Amino acid sequence: MDSFLKAAFALTLVCVLRLPLGALDLPSAAIEDDSTLRISIRDEWFRDTEDRIMAKEAGIQTLPGGGRLQIRAERSAGEFAVILARELTGPGGQGMGTFPGWAQGSWVYVRSRADGSPLRIRVFLRSDRSTYIQFRPLDGARSQMDLVVYDAYISRSQPVAVSFERLLSMPLETVYALMGENFKRRYFDPDPENYRDSLLFMSRLRRKLPELAFRDDGAVDARGAYVFIETLKAQDGKGGLNCSGFVKWVVDGILRPITGRRLDIPALKAPFGQRGSSYTAIWEDVRDPFFGLDWTRNLAAQAWTTLRSSAYAVPEEFEVRDWPFTQLIYRSESAAAVPVPDSLMPGVRVPSPVPAPALKDYPGYLENSGFGVEGLQPLLYTLAIDEPGYIYLASVNDEIGPPATADNPRGLPRLRQHFHVAVLVPYFDRYGGFQIAVFESAEETRFSRFRARYPGHNVNLVRIPVEGAFDP
Repeated sequence: MDSFLKAAFALTLVCVLRLPLGALDLPSAAIEDDSTLRISIRDEWFRDTEDRIMAKEAGIQTLPGGGRLQIRAERSAGEFAVILARELTGPGGQGMGTFPGWAQGSWVYVRSRADGSPLRIRVFLRSDRSTYIQFRPLDGARSQMDLVVYDAYISRSQPVAVSFERLLSMPLETVYALMGENFKRRYFDPDPENYRDSLLFMSRLRRKLPELAFRDDGAVDARGAYVFIETLKAQDGKGGLNCSGFVKWVVDGILRPITGRRLDIPALKAPFGQRGSSYTAIWEDVRDPFFGLDWTRNLAAQAWTTLRSSAYAVPEEFEVRDWPFTQLIYRSESAAAVPVPDSLMPGVRVPSPVPAPALKDYPGYLENSGFGVEGLQPLLYTLAIDEPGYIYLASVNDEIGPPATADNPRGLPRLRQHFHVAVLVPYFDRYGGFQIAVFESAEETRFSRFRARYPGHNVNLVRIPVEGAFDP
C-alpha cells in the first residue's frame, strides 16, 4: 500500500519540510464527510476493471464544506488503488494545491490486480502518513479494522458489523460509532496545548547545552564539582560529562530549584530493585552490567520522592512496562532509495517501494531490559498521548560478550549490559506534528540516529514529571 504514496510523498516533500505535517489538522470528528461523493463515483471508480480505472484522468472535486480532494488511480506490483486525496493546507487554512494521499481525511481503496478483489480501505485521520486506520474484508456481512501508528498496531482485526461493500459508501463517523470503545480516537487527536511544559523544559535545557562538554566518565557531584564517576576524583582541565553524568545533570536541573542541592553520585550507583542472578553477581565488579539501569532508576526514585511522594519511588510506579500494541510491522532497512527530482530538492532521497512488510509479534516489556528499540517510536507516541508532561530516561542494553583473545581464547560470557543512557522527550509541536527530542552525552541528537545506532538492542524507560524551573 505504501508504494502508492511514494511518488506523491516525493512531490510534496519540499512543502512538508517547510510545514509540519499536522499543520492545520482538525479534530478527527470534524473531518468533512465525503460519503456522498463516494456514492456518486462508486460504479465508475470502485467497481470497474483495473484497465478502465487506470485509464481515467485524475480530477479535483470540491466537497459541500469547501474542502477539495483529488480522485486518482495508482498501481504497484500486485495491487491498484483509487485514492481520494485531500488537499494539504497551509498557514491560514488555504489549500497548498498538493494532494499527497495522506493529508487529513484522505481515503484509499486498494484491490488485487490478480482478480480485482478488495483488499483494504485506508483512512488518514491526521496529516501523517505513519498514522491511519484500515478496514479489511472479513466475511460477507462483516469487515475488520486495524489502528496503526508508526508501524505498530494499537488494535488489529477488530470485527466491524458492516460488510466491506457497504464501507465503500458509508459515512466514516457512523462506522466509528459502531466500533464504540474499540475505536481509540484519542490516538488521532493530540492536543498541542498538553505539551507546553515539555516545550518550556526543552527550551531551557537547550539554552544550557552550549556550556557543556563531553568527558568520559564525567559528572558533576553534589558540591557542583566536575569529577569522575568511578573514582569521584576531581577532573583536571576543562570539566565534562559522559552520558550518565549528563542525565544526572538534567535531573539535577529539575530538582535543584526545589531542594537547593544536587544529587549525590554514590547513591545513584547503588543497585536498585531485583535484577541479576547468582550468575551475573560474580561479574558485577568486573563488567558492571546493570550500571545504566541502576543509575536511571535511582534518578527516577529521587525525582519522584522530591516532586510527588516516596510512594512513587518504586519501579512499579515510575518504570514504563505496558506495551499497548498487538503487532509490529517490520520493514526492510536495506531497501534502495530513489532521488527526488532535482527541481524539487537536490540530494534528498526517499525510500523506494519495497515488498509488503511482514508482521511480527513483539514480546513487549522484558524485565530489567525494557523494550526493543524497533518499537520505541510508536511506544513513545502512545505515551505522549496518554501521559503528556513527562520526560523519559532511557537505558540502552544488549547481550554483550568481549571477543576471544590469545590470553582468553573463549572470550568472556555474554551478559546483558546497560551501557548507555539518554533523555527522551516525546511531544506534539504546535502544529500537531509528533516529535521525539533526544538529549545524550552533553548534546541534542536526532531520534532517527539514536534508533539506527542500536539495532536489535533494548531500551529500558523510566518516567519523570516535567517541572517548570530548570537550573542544574
